[in-house]
Amino acid sequence: MIHPQTNTAMPIQVVLADDHDLVRSGIKALLSTVDGVRVIAEARNGNELLALLDSVKPDVVMTDISMPGMDGITAIGEIHNRHPEVRVIVLSMYDTVDFVKRAVANGACGYLMKDAPPFELEQALRSVMATGSYFSAAVAQRLLQPSEPTVDDELTQRQVEILTLIAQGKSAKEIAFELGLSPKTVDVHRARIMERLRLNDIASLTRYAVRKGLVKA
Repeated sequence: MIHPQTNTAMPIQVVLADDHDLVRSGIKALLSTVDGVRVIAEARNGNELLALLDSVKPDVVMTDISMPGMDGITAIGEIHNRHPEVRVIVLSMYDTVDFVKRAVANGACGYLMKDAPPFELEQALRSVMATGSYFSAAVAQRLLQPSEPTVDDELTQRQVEILTLIAQGKSAKEIAFELGLSPKTVDVHRARIMERLRLNDIASLTRYAVRKGLVKA
C-alpha cells in the first residue's frame, strides 16, 4: 500500500486506485497540474482502496475496474455502502454496456475511458463535485443501450470464482487446493459452467472471462 500524502486544505481531494504503477503515476502527474485538486493517496487494488478509506477521507475516488484481488466493481459497491459521501469515478479501458451499467448500479457516479483527453479528467472531477455525475459522450451512449446478462445473472458466485481461476490458467488440482474443494468437484463445476454459457473449451471460457472483466487479456 502506498502511504497517503500529508493533506493540505484543497477543494477536491482524490484517491487513485489502479494496479499499474505507471498509470497511477501518469494520472497523478496530470492532476498535479490542475488547480484545486490534490491526490492524497493511492492503492493497487480494491482491498487496499477500502483499507485506505478507513484512514483518509477523499472527496473523489478514481478507480480502475480490472484489478487483482478485489476488483473495481466490487470495491465501488463497498465504498457506496461504507462511505456514501465519497464520489467514485471509473477510469477504465472497458466501455462495454455490461461494465458501465454494473459500475453505475454499484454506485459509480462517473465513468471515463483511459484514452480520454487529459482535460476530461478535470472536467469529470469538477462535474461530479458540482452535479453528482459525469459520463463521457461515448460512455453515455452505452448507458442508453440494452445490456447483455451480467456474469452474476448467468453463474453462481462459486462458478464465477472457478471460472476466474480457470481463465488465469490454473489446473483443476490448483483450483481445488485454493478453494478447498476436490478436483472432481471442480471438474463438475467447470462442466456446468460450460453448459450454462454454451461454451465448449477452455479458450472460449477465457475469452468470456476477459470480456466480463474477470481477468485481464
